[in-house]
Amino acid sequence: MTVSSQRAAAPKAKAAHILVVDDDHRIRTLLSRYLMNEGYLVSAAADAKEANARLRDFTFDLIVLDVMMPGENGTAFAARLRNSPEPLRSAPILMLTALTETANRVEGLEAGVDDYLAKPFDPRELSLRIASILRRARRPEIPGPKRFGDFVFDPSRGELLRAGAPIRLTTRERDLLRALAESDGAIVSRQTLAQRDAERNASERSVDVEIARLRRKIEADPNTPRYLQTVRGHGYRLLVQPLHANRQSDIEWSR
Repeated sequence: MTVSSQRAAAPKAKAAHILVVDDDHRIRTLLSRYLMNEGYLVSAAADAKEANARLRDFTFDLIVLDVMMPGENGTAFAARLRNSPEPLRSAPILMLTALTETANRVEGLEAGVDDYLAKPFDPRELSLRIASILRRARRPEIPGPKRFGDFVFDPSRGELLRAGAPIRLTTRERDLLRALAESDGAIVSRQTLAQRDAERNASERSVDVEIARLRRKIEADPNTPRYLQTVRGHGYRLLVQPLHANRQSDIEWSR
C-alpha cells in the first residue's frame, strides 16, 4: 500500500500522519486500514530498514511500532531514534508487543517509547491511546489550571484549591491528578497511569487504590464519582472545565 493511495483513501484525514511498523503483513494491513478509517494519514513499513526510508521522506506525528521484528528490533529502533537529531528524537512512539512481562515493558519505556500496548488488543483502545499521545505531543509545555466543580488544579504548580482554600495532596496523588488533568477529559488507561513513574514500577491495582484515595478528597460521594470517573475496560478520566477570567477564584491564579 503506497502513501499516495492511503492519502486518497482518507480525504477527511486528521492532520496526524502515522507510521505503522510491523513485520506481520496481516497486522500491518489491518492496522493501516483501521487507522485510515479513523481519519488518519497512514504509511506502513515491514521492518526498521523500511521505516528508516519512510522517515527520510516524511515527518510523522506518531509511530506505531512492533517490538519483535527481523533485523533491528523495535526497542533498539526506538532507542536509536531517541539519540537522533530532531524531529526524530521527539517523534511519539506507541509500542506494540506480545511480550507482557514487566521487564519487557520497562525495557521499552527506558528506550524512550511514549506508551505500551500488549497484543492482542482492542482496536478502540489503540485509537484512544493514539489520541492521548497526540494530545500530549501537541499540548503546550506549561498547561494552564483546570477546573472541575469547586476545585481548581494547576498542573505546573501541583496545587489544588477548593473555593480558594488549598487541599493537601500526597506526592502520588499530585502526580496522578496531574496526569489526569493534562489529558483534558480524555481517558487515561490504568497501564499508562501505572507507568507514569517508570522507576517506581507501580501495578495497575495500586492505581485503583490511589484513585480511591483521591476521590475521597474531591468527590462529595466517592462511590458515585462526578469528576474522577471510571471508564470500564479502558481506564479513568477527569472531567475538567475551562477557566473563565471573570470568576473570582480564576482571577486568583493570575495574581
